[in-house]
Amino acid sequence: MPTFPKADVTQFFRTFSIQNFIVDPHEEQLICSTNLSGHFNLWALDLNQRFPYPLTSINQSNHGLAYDKNGHFLLSAFDHDGDENAQIYALPPEGGTLLPIQVNEGERHMLGELSEDGRMLYYTSTKENSTYLNIYRYDIENEKEEVLIEGKEAATSFAALGPDERSFLLRKHFANTHSCMYVHKNGRTTAITPDPTIPHTVESAAYTTNKDVYLATTYEADFSYLAHFHVDQQTFTKILDIPGESIINVHFDQSSNGLYLVTSKGVTDQLYYYHLVEEKLTSIDLPVEVVDKLMVTNGGIPYILGRGSTLPMNIFRRKVKTWETITDLRVPGIAREAMSEPETIRYPSYDETEIEALYFKPKPEVDNSHLILWPHGGPQAAERKMFRAMFQMLVYEGYRILAPNFRGSSNYGLSFMKEVEGDWGYGPRLDNVAALDYMIENNFVDRDKIFLIGGSYGGYMALLLHGRHGDYFKAVVDIFGVSNLFSFVESVPDFWKPIMKQWVGDPLTDQERFKRDSPITYLEQMSKPMFIIQGANDPRVVKAESDQVVDKLRANNVAVKYLVLDDEGHGFSKKDNEIEVNRQILQFFNNHQ
Repeated sequence: MPTFPKADVTQFFRTFSIQNFIVDPHEEQLICSTNLSGHFNLWALDLNQRFPYPLTSINQSNHGLAYDKNGHFLLSAFDHDGDENAQIYALPPEGGTLLPIQVNEGERHMLGELSEDGRMLYYTSTKENSTYLNIYRYDIENEKEEVLIEGKEAATSFAALGPDERSFLLRKHFANTHSCMYVHKNGRTTAITPDPTIPHTVESAAYTTNKDVYLATTYEADFSYLAHFHVDQQTFTKILDIPGESIINVHFDQSSNGLYLVTSKGVTDQLYYYHLVEEKLTSIDLPVEVVDKLMVTNGGIPYILGRGSTLPMNIFRRKVKTWETITDLRVPGIAREAMSEPETIRYPSYDETEIEALYFKPKPEVDNSHLILWPHGGPQAAERKMFRAMFQMLVYEGYRILAPNFRGSSNYGLSFMKEVEGDWGYGPRLDNVAALDYMIENNFVDRDKIFLIGGSYGGYMALLLHGRHGDYFKAVVDIFGVSNLFSFVESVPDFWKPIMKQWVGDPLTDQERFKRDSPITYLEQMSKPMFIIQGANDPRVVKAESDQVVDKLRANNVAVKYLVLDDEGHGFSKKDNEIEVNRQILQFFNNHQ
């Protein structure tokens, strides 16, 4: 019997990902954006056969899918090499040539919804209003459009079309913790929560009839609950809450007159069904730990896109109280049992606030006793039980990983999420330091065996921790991290700028704090080897944020490795790039053990 060698670590990146999916109105075809070819394209599955076939060869990331309700065509939004400026195209269900519907170079289009007859497209765009956005209705047949809503006060976007198409829902995004929804009918726009000036969020909303909207909101609450809004009477009623969980998605099933509700609780998601007439809530087991998308077909069949710590992104369909696997993406050559299922640990921070973290451990026979700290991105996001090829690769090679959900993380209540606003560099930073102290004091790691890596806000935190607490670390990896708060708030996309004051602060009135919390202030204290990775087309954290750190550190004779990816943005959309970046990350850590 042959003896097979240990799998190469690049196997963890030989699996594939799914960005988005949709099922056609006849429930015969499933279309998804996946990188089966090494680049993201649209692929389809005939649900009675299950073998995928390609629809496009554009090799770009998808930012939205919409199917004509008669099944004649579909719409898809694609960006270019990670620039996030999505353009909208039409294509037939069998794929082929892309027909431009809304293409404006340098602008971003956010795909909304098609009318029942497939003639009208509702969408949001940065064109003509780059700061607050506009909502448009475009007549595909006659190539005419009108502005339905001109954004003011906050970034404004289309949310949902009413069943009779005489009203629609829209969102105004004042901040990540203040995002309200409104119904627009007969020329009038009305908030669907009692007072939109009170900071709260509307996570999701769905029409059930022309008059009834069900929504998940944190209005006067810390965790989002289910509520009802009557469009004609303009009344708001709380329906139910689930203690300790936030309802994040609401989907109507017309066939059974019920709602499917996705909830979040810390590092995992849950699924429920609520019958509107019986007023009964039922828990539904999930085949995954995190739900990325849920859709319910006209026939009442729920489909989910989800993942787990050791399970890559996959699509499932529920039938007769069981989940059926539609896709079966996995890590080739490496069984799930060989991967690391994280422990959930909790520790007290500097002010006794309890922080939750995920801790990944390698198998004892490969454990090299080194710990990698991963502050997540966002910052108003969370590290969850979802497959990260990089994590599993590093653990497979013997590294331990600690991923804290520091203050400001989502899924722990609105008040916890707000704690990072105007405080990017104090509380969250000390939560990460407290995590290291906890691990050292409880003998999880020796103080001289710690590495640091982070991306986006996590890259910012990696830089800041290096500058202010560098004695903890042997080496540091920064992936498109913010280095200078002054330049960051000026370089973000225009429609981000209205939230900057609440999210980060005012560079004039908060000048001292901006200086104190900017990693670039502490370049003289950064002495450990660094590896900095940047996408040239990143619209969120522009390349200049990394350039200024690299230039100044090299002038100080600090060892800095700098990798710029010319065809990437805020992430890695090309499989070859993803493999090469992670190969170099592993080599960097191995070289500095």
